[in-house]
Order: sequence, then C-alpha cells, then structure tokens
Amino acid sequence: MLRSAVAVAVVSIAAAAASGQIRITEAMSSSLVTPDWIELTNLGSAPVDIAGWRMDDNSLNPAVSVALAGITTIAPGESVVFIESAAGAAIADFRAFWGDLASVQIGFYSGSGVGLSSGGDAVVIFDGSNVEINRVTFGSATSGTSFGYNPLTATFGALSEVGSFGGRTSAGSTPIANIGSPGAIPTPAAAALLGLAGLVAGRRRR
Repeated sequence: MLRSAVAVAVVSIAAAAASGQIRITEAMSSSLVTPDWIELTNLGSAPVDIAGWRMDDNSLNPAVSVALAGITTIAPGESVVFIESAAGAAIADFRAFWGDLASVQIGFYSGSGVGLSSGGDAVVIFDGSNVEINRVTFGSATSGTSFGYNPLTATFGALSEVGSFGGRTSAGSTPIANIGSPGAIPTPAAAALLGLAGLVAGRRRR
C-alpha cells in the first residue's frame, strides 16, 4: 500500500509540474475585427493535457469561469489560441484575418462576463480541479495591438511589436490591421535562456 501511495504522489507531482509549464503568453482585448483572444504556451518538455481547463477574467474566480473548448493537449513548445466565440463560430474568420495559422490549434470559450476590457483586465487559467495554473494582468489597451509575453524576462504585459518575439501585422486590414503573434512560440534562443534561468533558480532554492 505504501508503494501505491508513493506512486500516486509521484504521478500527482509530475502532473502539477507539467501543468506549471503552461503560461498565458498573449491576450488581445482591443481588436476591432476579431473577438477577444488569449494564447497559451507550453514552456515545458512534455505534453500537457488541458481537458477540463477553464478561464476567467478579473474576477479570478473558478466558480464563474468558463470552459476552454476545442483543444485537449498542448505539445512541448507549442502555442495555442482560444478566442471568445460561441461554439467556435468565429474561428474560420480569425484564421483568415491573421493568415498563416494553418498549423495553429485554435479553441474557444464563451459565457457571461468574460469579455476582456480595453481599459485594463486580467486572465486566469484553472485546471479541471479548479487549481489556478497561471494569471496575468494588463493595463489600458492600444486598439489593434495585443499584449505579449517576453520569454527572456518571463514577464507579461508589453504591447506586441512587429519583429519582436514573433510579432507581425495581420493579413487582414478591415477596418484596421492588427499587431500580434498568435500561435508564435518563443525563439529557440529565448526558450533556452528561460530554461537556464529556471535551472539556476532551482539550484538557489536548494
């Protein structure tokens, strides 16, 4: 029985570690063309099962969170996108507007009170047991520009820039072109530096 308990504990720790590698790496609250959207990236070395995961905005409350649907697994180094869209009806238009997203997984969420405010807001992700995985906050938006994640500093909230960490201009431009990097993953150099920083921090804790 002791061996069984240890095995369960090891599995639980491994699952928690894998989940802990998922980060919110982009959010768009000010597009005049597409719905709000968020991006999740797996910064770890193993796939993460996100079935049953949920999101909420600045109430940060799992009781009023809504389901992340349409995607069940995020591979190592993969970035996926979730748009605010009932039943995912706006996914095709989202792909067309941004262009070059054929290989990007796009899911959806919808519900009362989860729209992202252009005046400043937050996003939080919960797993299937309502455990908080990651949260970010951001300030007032600039129309047509997403908030992104800097893998070199592991910080979130700077406005996306063309040519920086995958930032680009959208393919569509009606009524305005948008700047962002949906589906773009950190560059290999940035990811390597981030992994090194985590290793050093872990050694310091010991």
